[in-house]
Amino acid sequence: MHPTGRRAALAALLPLCLGVLATTPARADDTPSPCDALKRIVAAAPNFSSLSASDGRALARPYGDDAKCAASQTNYRCTWTPHGGSSADALQGVAADIASCLPDATHDQNLPARQHFYLGARGARTEITAAQAGSNKLTLEIYGSR
Repeated sequence: MHPTGRRAALAALLPLCLGVLATTPARADDTPSPCDALKRIVAAAPNFSSLSASDGRALARPYGDDAKCAASQTNYRCTWTPHGGSSADALQGVAADIASCLPDATHDQNLPARQHFYLGARGARTEITAAQAGSNKLTLEIYGSR
């Protein structure tokens, strides 16, 4: 039986589509998202020593390429230079990311140069501070107590 109408059109297009897909390079991006990185770091609280410097770079990636991060037993800290534009704008973007990634976090300080969030009750709190560090740097620090 010879295909007619829609079937004929689909039969003619299928090999073309498969050929295009076969020649299109893969674009898999296995870079962690800022939310995934933030959640991983927060989940490590109150002892951050299991984390590495690379765990936090995805937090800064939307805003800067030179993030330097370090984990200690009591905190996780990243510092970077924002892409063009002001560090105040980048700080607002980081704060918006924190608020959207961690909807249970309380945003208790919203200043032009400093943003502060916390999760949990007193005595078992994870705190997140994003702040301007000088005229052209941002810092993000996550620390906890339990």
